[in-house]
Amino acid sequence: MKFWKLHGIGNDFVAIDGRFDNKDASDYSEYAKCACHRKFSVGADGLLVVKNSDKCDVEMVYYNADGSRAAMCGNGLRCFVKFVYDNNIVRKEEFSVDTLDGIKKVKINLKHGEIDTIKVNMGNGSFLCEDIPAISNNKMFIGENLEVLDRTFKVNAMLMGVPHVVILVDNISIEEVCKYGPLLEKNKVFPKGTNVNFVKIEDNNNIIVRTWERGCGYTLGCGTGMTASAIICNYLGKVNKSVNAKSEGGCVKIDIDDFVYMTGPAVKICEGILEV
Repeated sequence: MKFWKLHGIGNDFVAIDGRFDNKDASDYSEYAKCACHRKFSVGADGLLVVKNSDKCDVEMVYYNADGSRAAMCGNGLRCFVKFVYDNNIVRKEEFSVDTLDGIKKVKINLKHGEIDTIKVNMGNGSFLCEDIPAISNNKMFIGENLEVLDRTFKVNAMLMGVPHVVILVDNISIEEVCKYGPLLEKNKVFPKGTNVNFVKIEDNNNIIVRTWERGCGYTLGCGTGMTASAIICNYLGKVNKSVNAKSEGGCVKIDIDDFVYMTGPAVKICEGILEV
């Protein structure tokens, strides 16, 4: 099968056109595990599959590297948009994408006829525990203490297509992200697991985010995680409504308005034929 490999700020994906392969959207779990394996295949954080949609211009089907299907992936959506645009599947600068998290409207910003950045309407997310889901005596999961090993973290959580935890820290080390991230991901207060974001606030307009991604592990960038981090930091009064969210892999801009918008790059790495 033909594939492209792309990345959005270091978050990498295998993308394929599944419109005519006679597979249902629920049939790509094993394919994702094989294609995303970094030792025996192309290797990626996730799999993007193009499907036809009867209510949008196109449908994005997304699977994590472990074969689990996820409702949404911010960096993945930008890479998906580049894949369908550059392959003439949808040749419009503004269009709609069907996802498990609802319809996402996207806008391509061109420079010299090539894609420069892609702006995505990420929706608004939800702070409600029942939506995340998270177990709490409170309606929202904000500022709750969780003990993990030798640390007590003040944890904030929301649903941004997928569950996200945001923890404000003075310093971030990848070693600590990889130590505490897996335990927080599977903490019993999050019945469906959660993505875990450690966030350092630089100033009112800039944050640094390091993410342990559910079903993937440590990643160089997580679009929904950076969006959730900006939303929660703004809710707590720590940052403005326009924020540069920086990860190890790069930077995206988050704008909080009537909806929340994420703008960032999508880059093609290579293409080829994948036999799995």
